[in-house]
Amino acid sequence: MTEEHQPNLSPVIIHLLKGILFRNQHPLLWNDLLELQSQVLDYVKVIGLNLEIDDVEGYAWLTQTLPDEDEKTPLPRLIARRPLSYPISLLCVLLRKKMAEADSSGAETRVIVSRDELINTMLVFMPEKSNEAQIAASINATINKVLELGFLRKLKNDNENLEIQRIIIALVDADWTADFNEKLQTYKEHAKSTA
Repeated sequence: MTEEHQPNLSPVIIHLLKGILFRNQHPLLWNDLLELQSQVLDYVKVIGLNLEIDDVEGYAWLTQTLPDEDEKTPLPRLIARRPLSYPISLLCVLLRKKMAEADSSGAETRVIVSRDELINTMLVFMPEKSNEAQIAASINATINKVLELGFLRKLKNDNENLEIQRIIIALVDADWTADFNEKLQTYKEHAKSTA
């Protein structure tokens, strides 16, 4: 006789504090999150965080709650805000563009790209240098950083192909989407100016 699973608050909160929770990667934790949603929200509010869930796309994450203007002693910031470097910003914009293209074509919800494809796409926007191997290594380092941030995911038993995570939609929102071409043109001009 198997024991019925009891949702546990601690693993859900710990996972969220460490990063993004994806439904397809952790289905049991996802179900626990949905069942314990109000308790998770109550817990994270105490430490100045808010729970964001996109049930359609299948991911959840924590954001910093903005302090009220009349709050005398706002809580210290728990989630650090770091500006993304030019190459990481560029790659995120390009990944979001690929996601938008796949969505508009009615393709499968999973968007898979190869490292070579990402390198070739980014080369157009990178400053020209004489050492192409050095540029490719730099782009590979950027890809690895975006993997760490959770916007890309390695496929099992496949070192060449990566899946674009749908949370990229939350990072590169409608405001960014509206002026993709302007941003990409700015990146091209930046590449030329630093060449």
